[in-house]
Amino acid sequence: MLTFTLRRLLLAIPTLLVISLVIFLLVDLAPGSPMSEIPLTVPPDVRQRMIEALGADQPVFFRYLLWLRQFFWVEPMTLFDGWFGTTWVEGEQRILSWQSRSPVFTIIGQRIPQTLTVIGTAYLVGILIALPIGIYSAYRQYSWFDQAGTMFAMIGFSVPTFFSGTLFIIIFAVWLGWFPTKYDTNLSVTDWASFKKQLSQMAMPVMVLGLANAAAISRYMRSSMLENMGQDYVRTARAKGMTERTVILKHVLRNSLIPVVTVIALGLPTIFGGAIITEQVFKVNGIGAALIGAIHANDLPMVQTVTFITAVLIVLFNLIADILYGILDPRIRYD
Repeated sequence: MLTFTLRRLLLAIPTLLVISLVIFLLVDLAPGSPMSEIPLTVPPDVRQRMIEALGADQPVFFRYLLWLRQFFWVEPMTLFDGWFGTTWVEGEQRILSWQSRSPVFTIIGQRIPQTLTVIGTAYLVGILIALPIGIYSAYRQYSWFDQAGTMFAMIGFSVPTFFSGTLFIIIFAVWLGWFPTKYDTNLSVTDWASFKKQLSQMAMPVMVLGLANAAAISRYMRSSMLENMGQDYVRTARAKGMTERTVILKHVLRNSLIPVVTVIALGLPTIFGGAIITEQVFKVNGIGAALIGAIHANDLPMVQTVTFITAVLIVLFNLIADILYGILDPRIRYD
């Protein structure tokens, strides 16, 4: 296992380099530039210093190398910060002053706690809901519970989050008045009252995303359980006199989790990347909202950073999923 892990980590290096090059070229060569947003009232010497500070006057390959240095090697800001090292957008206000630019990771560091709190909780809730539903639906195939679970999954698949989020706001915030309509990103949890307020404002975005995630994962869990329940080793375990609980939870469930682990692991990077639509609906000031704001403001450094971080997380969690395969199924050997 250790040899396999090291080999995959070494393979990830050229993979990420190729991905980074593709991301950089797609964003850098796209129409538009932060330089096009500079007002004509800016003096020519200041404009030139801004261009030099971003490295926009350098060749593409040189800017790409500078981007890699800025991404993997954190150092104090200097005059030549590079195209990818700093952002022109902070919050919702465009920063036009060359001296007031902020490092991209500073902005991401400010947004990531909100994203992890809301999106991470929603993903965990979705998993906790989906696994029991998928397991029991497969065990009681074609029962009323299975039919209800199928209907729940179809609704979760069919209804987009921007519609369900708006519907939740109308019902639970406007009509019933149970939850606030907007997420207060400035709220700090210091006592029991603020903690309850935090839970209250998290309820609707967590429910929307949790139900959407649960719909997909529960179907994978049910399908995998049904496939394994018809295998010979299940009939053998029952013939040996094992209890139904032991057969299902110890034998069938362990093998059924192998494909589900892939779905869960590949979905984890979305926690860090944010839920773009849901964060916009509930005004959660997270990574997804930052990405949308960066796209609207033509903020190339922020777009490149968030995209590449997502790619890194996908490669990492693919490796984690492969390692979990070996833990769940002893027959899998990587060395």
